[in-house]
Amino acid sequence: MKKQAYQHRSTKQRNAHIALKQQFPLTIKRIGINGEGVGYFKKTVVFVPGALPGEEVVVEATKVHPKFAEAKIKKIRKKSAERIKAPCSVYELCGGCQLQHMTYEGQLEAKRDILIQALERYTKLDINKLDIPPTIGMEHPENYRNKSQFQVGEKDGRTIAGLFGLNSHKIIDIDECMVQHPETNKVTTEVKRILNDFNIPTFDKKTNKGLIKNIVTRVGFETGEVQVVLVTTKKDIPRKSLLIEEIKKRLPQVVSIAQNINPKKTSLIFGEETIHLSGKESIEERLEDFSYELSARAFFQLNPIQTVKLYNEAKKAAGLTGTEKLVDAYCGVGTIGLWLADGAAEIRGMDIIKEGIDDAKKNAKKFGVDHAEYFVGAAEKLMPKWQKEGWNPEVMVVDPPRTGLDQALLDTIKKVKPKRVVYVSCNPSTLAKDIDYLKGVYDVKYLQPVDMFPQTAHVEVVTKLVIKESKGS
Repeated sequence: MKKQAYQHRSTKQRNAHIALKQQFPLTIKRIGINGEGVGYFKKTVVFVPGALPGEEVVVEATKVHPKFAEAKIKKIRKKSAERIKAPCSVYELCGGCQLQHMTYEGQLEAKRDILIQALERYTKLDINKLDIPPTIGMEHPENYRNKSQFQVGEKDGRTIAGLFGLNSHKIIDIDECMVQHPETNKVTTEVKRILNDFNIPTFDKKTNKGLIKNIVTRVGFETGEVQVVLVTTKKDIPRKSLLIEEIKKRLPQVVSIAQNINPKKTSLIFGEETIHLSGKESIEERLEDFSYELSARAFFQLNPIQTVKLYNEAKKAAGLTGTEKLVDAYCGVGTIGLWLADGAAEIRGMDIIKEGIDDAKKNAKKFGVDHAEYFVGAAEKLMPKWQKEGWNPEVMVVDPPRTGLDQALLDTIKKVKPKRVVYVSCNPSTLAKDIDYLKGVYDVKYLQPVDMFPQTAHVEVVTKLVIKESKGS
């Protein structure tokens, strides 16, 4: 109660000039990290979903926090030249995309600015002295996702599958998603119909009861192979063999079917146990001269077209000459390290997911890369061990999850001191925090934003860090 009372007093003191449901004019200055418009009213930052930089709007306060406020648009007095009609019919309900109402050129500029905002907020670096080129975009910024992870539920007695609505746990039923590869749309919709036809019980998040939680569909852009994973709360699926045969009958392009069991009440899609049900255990994807085996839980970039550009940027940043030892942390199925293999003398990759490491070993063998080794484990534990054994890498590539680098790994990097660190990030905020922590040891040569997820506020960044020259050298 005391905490609540303090928060209440703090809110009133800081935001006495903004009241809940108050309407006021606002000029939007930039796009925030979640794709919302950002403006200032009497020195208080206000976040407005759907508003664009340069627009003059009248808004209504929907939430008032101690340090900021949230609002919704009531009227647009002056429209941005970048504003367009969103092409998706459920755009405003779904929440999966945030920037469909903005031209693609505007999106690319906004994403570079999102990176700059993160650097301004979380680092003491001089932004004006940093090299931040324009965002690398797509020629056709739609139908780019190779994997869909749709929630499954029931509405009016029929099975539905889609994404949770904006700020809710209500499932928006989706048959056609404009950012998904057409094959994932087609397969997911048909599997949804099959589940309905066989009357397979779906999971209800409110009651925490039911069976089928998610339909996960992944397609190989170049091979056309499709993988379906049914995420369930328990092992037993009624009429399982008939269900599998029906999927194979209606969807011959599905060459791999698996079941993942996740009984926990969590936002994570996958649980620990995966059961192979039919067909191959993995599907194949090709990127230029490389092909990859992708098992059900193996990490792989969601946009294969932009992945080629992203990995080429990583290769450029690594600057390998053929003599360097390379560490590929968070290596997944070995994609980045193998992409850089022709320039490295030796590669050691690691990941905590065993299935990914198994795939990485298979991929290395397939490509004839015999100077790469892969290990199950965390980089912060393996690298100090290798250093004691006399193995010191000149270059390190990191591609961490959105949470950024583990603190122990940051300390390990400072201790092992590779000459160059290539940081591939999917979250500018954690990237900024991590490079600020490393700035005493490393100089930031440049940060290259890459648009892996058009129509959303997400931006990927390839950062080149170079060890500072010691004084007197």
